[in-house]
Parts: sequence; structure tokens; C-alpha cells
Amino acid sequence: IVAADIRGADANNAGLWLELDAILAVVIGGGSLMGGRFNLLLSVVGALIIQGMNTGILLSGFPPEMNQVVKAVVVLCVLIVQSQRFISLIKGVRSHDKT
Repeated sequence: IVAADIRGADANNAGLWLELDAILAVVIGGGSLMGGRFNLLLSVVGALIIQGMNTGILLSGFPPEMNQVVKAVVVLCVLIVQSQRFISLIKGVRSHDKT
């Protein structure tokens, strides 16, 4: 709705990159990139975090393109944290600490 309110913008670019925000909001909210888990309330919290991140970057004086860089870093961090290799590494460290 917010993207549609821009009157002087090119209609072909309205909503560009919003799909990344939607995916990132769900993933930050705890949804798995592998599928199977989803929580609507936590996804709304993820959307609020994304919007706060966008606003914070713009208010800090960084160029708007910095939003995409920060989101890409967040996606990479989520991919690493949700990877099977990372999960097995953490489980191995935890089981090693118990002994």
C-alpha cells in the first residue's frame, strides 16, 4: 500500500525488492528456509524489525542502496545459522561441554 502511494514513481518499479523484505521478515520471525515452520505473530515482529532497520539506515545518512547490502548480510547470516553443518557443529559443541 505504501509503495502504491508514490504518484511520481515509475509504475514498473513499484514494489521492487519488497519480496526480499517479505521473505526476510518471515525468516527473522523464525520461519525456516527449509520449510515446515511458520509463526504469523513472529513474522509480524520480523517485519517490524526490517522496517526499523530500513528507517535506521536512512536516518543515519547512509545511501538507500545500503539497505540492500545490510539485508544481504542478514540473509547470509540466516543461511549460515540454519545450515545443517552449523547446526551439527553447535550440537557437537554442546554435547562436548556436557561431558
